[in-house]
This record gives sequence, C-alpha cells and structure tokens, in this order.
Amino acid sequence: MIPISEHPFGAGGLCAKKLRLESNGLQAILVRDPSAPLCAYQTWLRVGSRHERAGKTGIAHLFEHLMFNQTETLAPGEFDRRLETVGAETNAATWVDWTYYRDNLPREQLDLVMSLEADRLAHLVVHDPQVESEREVVMNERRFRVDDDVEGFLAEQLFRLAYTSHPYHWPTIGWMEDIRAITTDDARAFYRTYYAPNNATLVLVGDFDERLAADRIEAHYGAIPPSVIPVEAQVHEPPQEGERRGEWKKAVASDRLLIGWRGCGLGDEDHAAIEVAIELLAGGQSSRLHRRLVIESEVASTVNGAAPEFRDPGLCELTVALQRGRRAAEAERMIAQEIERLAERAVDEAELAKAQNRLEARHWHGLRPMDGKAEALGHWETTAGDYSRLFSVAERVRAVQPEEVRRVFERYLAPSLRTVVCATPARRRS
Repeated sequence: MIPISEHPFGAGGLCAKKLRLESNGLQAILVRDPSAPLCAYQTWLRVGSRHERAGKTGIAHLFEHLMFNQTETLAPGEFDRRLETVGAETNAATWVDWTYYRDNLPREQLDLVMSLEADRLAHLVVHDPQVESEREVVMNERRFRVDDDVEGFLAEQLFRLAYTSHPYHWPTIGWMEDIRAITTDDARAFYRTYYAPNNATLVLVGDFDERLAADRIEAHYGAIPPSVIPVEAQVHEPPQEGERRGEWKKAVASDRLLIGWRGCGLGDEDHAAIEVAIELLAGGQSSRLHRRLVIESEVASTVNGAAPEFRDPGLCELTVALQRGRRAAEAERMIAQEIERLAERAVDEAELAKAQNRLEARHWHGLRPMDGKAEALGHWETTAGDYSRLFSVAERVRAVQPEEVRRVFERYLAPSLRTVVCATPARRRS
C-alpha cells in the first residue's frame, strides 16, 4: 500500500496514517491504539441518497440491508453468524452523503473480518429473492419510522419543503412508491457502480500491527477491480425567498414543532460558528431556548437543536415538544425573539465560553472509544473530503468570536429563510 499522509491524533501518541492500494484505488486510514485488545473496522462508501434520482429513491438504504444477505460463498445469515461466533458485533448506517459498515471485534479476529468484508464488497448475490426479501423489510421499516411515527414524518416533511432541487429533498429511506418500484436490475447496477474499492475508505482503529494490517488489506482487497464512478452533477439549491410552512393533524397529545434553516456544508469555514450558534440557542439546559421555553414560560417540555453535518448546506434544526394545551405559535414567537436578540447584539464572552466548553467536551468524549475514533475519521474523510480536518475541530470551535456568532444568526437564521412544520392533535381539547 502507498502511504499518502500521516497526522498526530490527539494526546497519547496516536497517529493516523492514510494509505492507498495502487491496484484499485482503495483508501485506508489506520490508527494503532493499544489501549485494549480490540479493533474497530469500518468501511465507508461515498454513496448515499444524494446519489439517487427522482423515481429511484431508497436504493442506497435498501443496499445497506442487502449487504447482510447472501454472497457467492456465504449463505443468508452466515455473515452475522460468523462474526457473532468469534465475539464480534456488526452494524451499518446510510445517510444522505454516505453509507458505512462497522465491525467491533477482538484483535485476533481482524483477518477474518477483513475477509468477510472484502467478500461482500466483491461477491454479493443480487437476485430477485434477495431484493424482494429486503424490500419488504425496508417497507415495514418506513411504516414504523415514518408513516406511523410523528417525529419521523415531520423530519421528512421538513426536508421535502426546505429543498426543491437538491437531492436532500427526498428521504434516505426513500418514498414508498419508489421502494416498491426498485428492480433487481436497478439494484445490481447500483452495486456494480458504487460498491467498488475506488469508492471506499477502510478505517481501522485498535491494537494491531500496522505493517501486517496493510499487507492483509492488500491480500484481501487487491484483486477487486475498480469501477467507473459517475461524475456527480453539482446541484445548487436556489436561494429561499420567504418562509415555507406545513401543518398536519396527527395522533399526538400536544403540538410538535420543527424549524429548519439552510446552513453550510461540513467543510465550510462557517461551520464551527454555526455549531456554536445552535449550541447557544438550544444546546442543553443552560441554553437560551431551554431557559425560555421549558423553565421560565413552561410552554415546552423539550427543545433540541442540531447543526448540519452534510457535504452540502444542510439544515440547522430546532425540535420542540409543546406542553399540553400550549400552541406551537407561542414557541415560534419566543424562538424568533431570541434569534432576533442574538442577531442584533453579540453574545457575551462568558455565555459563549460555556457553549464552546460543552461542544469541546462532547467532541473529545465522542473520540474516546475506538469505534468513535473510526466513525469520526470516516465521516470527515467521506463527507468533507479530508480526515485530517477532524483534528482541528476543537480548535476551530474555540476560536469562534462573538461577532461571528451574531453574523451567523443574521445571515442564516433569518425569519424569511426558515421552514416550519408542525403536528397538532387531531382532537384538540377545548
């Protein structure tokens, strides 16, 4: 394997090394961490729901399920059984920009895991029985997580309204009619195109011999041919010109409110300031909205915020669960007032430092376990295009100034740029 780069990784003398297979373009990021006799092994693929097209949504998520099915050498269920037998555990996730597969294992089983992962990357069986079986699983998952779940339904509607041109418009799980329409030929073509070594990054963190690991990666993956990855069309979402809204009657005891504003991409220079802004607004019990909505006015039972971590501009989100008898409009009014205050006057340094401390503590806490390190490395490499940017996250958050926060509220969270969705009780008590 060809060395590409090398970066120190936090305290304790850890180092992240990036390598590439010359034969097919497969990338690997290795971090030797001998703190426990374990390894985290992850396969990150640069494919998610953004790589689908209208009428064919849901295929990236369907493939997450198919990958646990049958290969040319393993019967259905054999992949999981072999890992469970040796004390390993496995899972996967699909999102808008990526799909990844994770394995946590005893260090002695690393070669077995590599062989199993390489096998399903190259030799998955994609025929009618496999596609039909997993299609039913995905359709039931959609019914459970979206159709019959108010929070899932509102989240889907928020993105549907907030985006008109960009693929973030459709849900990662796919529209139900599209899931039904996916053909075996569609699935096979998707696999041959995107499940290829030159579209993947392996991330290995744990107690292993670096030279041996690199040699075994080459032995297991070196003969897998690369594919021709389509050049992705760059879709720019047009500017939003006015508030967008949706409201639905649902079987809820009290109002549910979601508000979103398009922010920036994970790699954008404004991202750290947006993180700090959302933390100030709704990041914990000392945040402005928690104090205003939950403690002082008792309008809401919970309020949460999330900064976007997408490749392209994602949504800054606020989620509010109202108390019984209180209306979403009350919470909206208070949220608008707090945002207006933050946009007009820079936050004081003590309040800013508290938000920065919370973000920094959460960042380092997430990197403590081996799988946390691996997931962060894979996410930054796949989403932002550079795993080394992970190492300066805390520094960038710490460097955010009060005026930057004020500018974020003014530029990104203006009333005319918001999308609002709400669920109200189907039978409201008088």
